Amino acid sequence: MMRRDVSANGDTDVAVVGGGLAGLAAALYLARAGLRVAVHEKSRHLGGRSRSRTIDGFCFNLGPHALYCAGRGAAVLQELGVRVDGNRPGGGAYAVRSGQFHTLPIGFVSLASTGLLRPLEKLETARRLNALRSIDTSVLQNVPLSAWLRQTVVNDVVRELLEAIVRLTTYTDAPETISAGAALEQAKRAFQGVLYVDGGWQTIVDQLRASAERSGVEILVGCEAVSVIADRRVEGIQMADGRIRRAPIVVLACSPREAQTLAGAAGQRGVLAAAAGAAPVQISSLDVALDMLPRPDALIALGIDRPLYASVHSAIARLAPGGGALIHVTRYGVIDADNPVKEELEDLLDGLQPGWRRRVVYERFLPNMTVSHAVVTAAQGGVRGRPDPEVPDIGGLYVVGDWVGPEGMLADAALSSARQAAAAILSSRGTP
Repeated sequence: MMRRDVSANGDTDVAVVGGGLAGLAAALYLARAGLRVAVHEKSRHLGGRSRSRTIDGFCFNLGPHALYCAGRGAAVLQELGVRVDGNRPGGGAYAVRSGQFHTLPIGFVSLASTGLLRPLEKLETARRLNALRSIDTSVLQNVPLSAWLRQTVVNDVVRELLEAIVRLTTYTDAPETISAGAALEQAKRAFQGVLYVDGGWQTIVDQLRASAERSGVEILVGCEAVSVIADRRVEGIQMADGRIRRAPIVVLACSPREAQTLAGAAGQRGVLAAAAGAAPVQISSLDVALDMLPRPDALIALGIDRPLYASVHSAIARLAPGGGALIHVTRYGVIDADNPVKEELEDLLDGLQPGWRRRVVYERFLPNMTVSHAVVTAAQGGVRGRPDPEVPDIGGLYVVGDWVGPEGMLADAALSSARQAAAAILSSRGTP
């Protein structure tokens, strides 16, 4: 494995703080352009929320993950030479309302056969789903989803169905605040196909790391940065052990609150201060490994009147040993300490896979897990209101992540912002 030499005082061209998808992608772009790059990750592992863990042959992502085939993230990974294998979910999908399971109406056949909707509701659903493919989402960025639904949708159950589709595709249960334009654009991408990844998202992280190291990126795990050294321009970063790493360019690939803290006084004003005040997107996830799937034809359950979701990911991607099954059961939104959400998730799985409790090999419950650092709100102007990668007033300081840049959500935003930051850095140096 090739590494570029770093001078004795630890100087480098670019210091990247954070080794998740955005940090690794930005580092790889810059290293391939000839810059000396070092990635500093405070934990012992790279990948952030894209890490996977294998237990007894079952590959656990941190809750349900999907790659949007038409999203910017997939395009960036392809551009970086990352191969993503997997499959798209298909049948076996149910809508759950008032505790009753119905065929999920997302296509012509399922819409015709579902018991969820009455005839007039089916007609309205067909019109709304068809219109979604061509809607101009740019004019709805500063409109709350709930306001758009009230103006557009007549029947309550159709409104609930569209809200459920948005929850599923954005992981966000905040119809009163989320931008209708951003949410509907994400739903449009979902209808173009999503991919469940064979071997989990760790396969993406591992490929990015290997490519970065081959390109000369210095990967430092267990290496925590505590501040950015800067006056009007960046001079480097200070580490938790007191060492100083000098670099004229620093890329913060972390949460907005961490970026604000690292930036010090400069983080108390402007875009970093505004970003740090954003509400994160959170879910609770019950991840279950079974030695056998009781109902092989029942793969997805989407809550219509409750923010719930269950999916047998191993039926689509290679995530379990032969005969086994791996299931993610999710509740969208923040929960308080007294909320019996685990029981709520178990009840949903009882309906989808009766008898699953007798087949458990391993299970884990992840309450209030952050899946994105900022809800994309109408008040901020949708995706157009997110900060640019280049931080104003501090020359050489950049931010990347799912809360940065005007493109997409989730991993799409993280990877897109990495590409935008790399392009801005190379342009500032006169490098193609």
